[in-house]
Amino acid sequence: MSTRSRSQPVPRPALACLLGILLVSFGAFANEPPAPFQVVEASISEIQDALLRRRLTARQLVQAYLDRIEAYDQKGPVLRCIISLDPAALREADRLDAELLRTGQLTGPLHGVVILVKDEIDVAGTATTQGVRIFANYRPPRDAFAVANLRKAGAIILGKTTLSEFAGGDTYSTLFGHSRNPYALDRTVGGSSGGSGGALSANFATVALGEETSSSLKRPAAWCALAGMRPTPGLISRSGMWDGHPVPTAQMGPMARTVTDMAKLLDGMVGYDPEDPITAFGPRHIPKTYTAFLDTKGLLGARIGAIREPIGGNSRPEADDFQRVEAVFVKALGELRAAGATVMDVVIPDLKRLSAKRATDAALTEEALAVYLRRNPDSEFKSRADIDNHPEMPKTFKAISGQRSRRGGANVATTDPALLLESQRAREQLLQNIAQVMADQKLDVLVFKSVEHEPTRIVEATTPPYKSNGGVVSLNTFLIHTPIITVPMGTSDGSIPAGITFMGLPFSEPTLIRLGYAYEQATQHRRPPATTPPLP
Repeated sequence: MSTRSRSQPVPRPALACLLGILLVSFGAFANEPPAPFQVVEASISEIQDALLRRRLTARQLVQAYLDRIEAYDQKGPVLRCIISLDPAALREADRLDAELLRTGQLTGPLHGVVILVKDEIDVAGTATTQGVRIFANYRPPRDAFAVANLRKAGAIILGKTTLSEFAGGDTYSTLFGHSRNPYALDRTVGGSSGGSGGALSANFATVALGEETSSSLKRPAAWCALAGMRPTPGLISRSGMWDGHPVPTAQMGPMARTVTDMAKLLDGMVGYDPEDPITAFGPRHIPKTYTAFLDTKGLLGARIGAIREPIGGNSRPEADDFQRVEAVFVKALGELRAAGATVMDVVIPDLKRLSAKRATDAALTEEALAVYLRRNPDSEFKSRADIDNHPEMPKTFKAISGQRSRRGGANVATTDPALLLESQRAREQLLQNIAQVMADQKLDVLVFKSVEHEPTRIVEATTPPYKSNGGVVSLNTFLIHTPIITVPMGTSDGSIPAGITFMGLPFSEPTLIRLGYAYEQATQHRRPPATTPPLP
């Protein structure tokens, strides 16, 4: 049998036949609809690119998140991270789709970005429950300032996330039960911004809003493998937020699956608001965009001080889970060095002694409550007494478990001028000690473990004697004006995420974003939880 050499031409009939087959195949391929857009781990840029290319509509995006919430929040793993959904979200998606079709352009930098909001932050017309039945029907008439800013940028508010009762402590409540960590369903998701952390990690939205007064944002961000920031007070208004002005420590912050998306969300949240006077300090420190500081080589030449001593509340260095988190942190320090940073251990003079002086000004807390309630003049609640005397108050988880009904944790809530003065002086001295160490060592930032223990098992926390989390680090919030970013640094037992915190001096957000982003890109530690896979 003769064979044809490769150099011989194909006969015309055969060539025609081959071309016909190719054309038919190409035509069939070209006519095939593109694969459905996958929302799991989808970034803002990927979503907006798909919107512009007509591969996705905002309605389809919102519906995809709603489908995941239906499948995984009250069913499947039963995460219980969502308190309520905004029925206007699909209508807003339709409006954005119509605008894009009409103009061919995005309406703003956050066009189509779907956001979940911690349920201590007001969304007009939607109940702000504070995690308790007492506020189950509390419907503010106005958006919080930051929420209004995000809407103007084109964002879609999807709903509200679970939190600890009155936004203090862990994410357990008689209103919704308890939120589960999507990486370990028998463990807490953290608090008090636990619902935002768990929902975002499970891909129920594009980004989320959290808040931090003690360790309320960094803890769930760390345990849910997220990037999160508590920025310097003055950048983001607290108006329309429980425990806002004039409380100095409480601060809203962005949460995202990547530092890039976190920076984009931060861009949409910052701004001066006369209703929160501290934001008058912000405008001079707000860049055109925080995304300008996303630099993959940002760790080259950086000088980083590592706080190695235990600084978390009720930390137990002898515990196995403490040692597992410590091992991940040591590995992370090596990763920072491998990415080009100089990392040195530092000791902050009198850190523990001064931190122990933290006290909360009860008078400011009461004033902040009055400021918050005045934004909703038609509400039944006019004062603290209206809340304390509500018939549902004795039924709250905090009342049943004997925990405090207000924020504070290990803090002392007091009106004693001597205690408050002692706390203020301790804070000022500790901030000076930190600044001096950083100046002497020419450090850009300090780093420490976001949380020093693994998440508590839910059954231990919700049944007597009500075990609370250990290793909660609140150094930055005691200092008030020191911003932080937390990013994933790996897992402490092969599945439970742990986070590393970068802390800087006031208004050092650009440096934190540069270093946090470079570390994230060098390590790529985030993995979505196996309990909430893509839907069929």
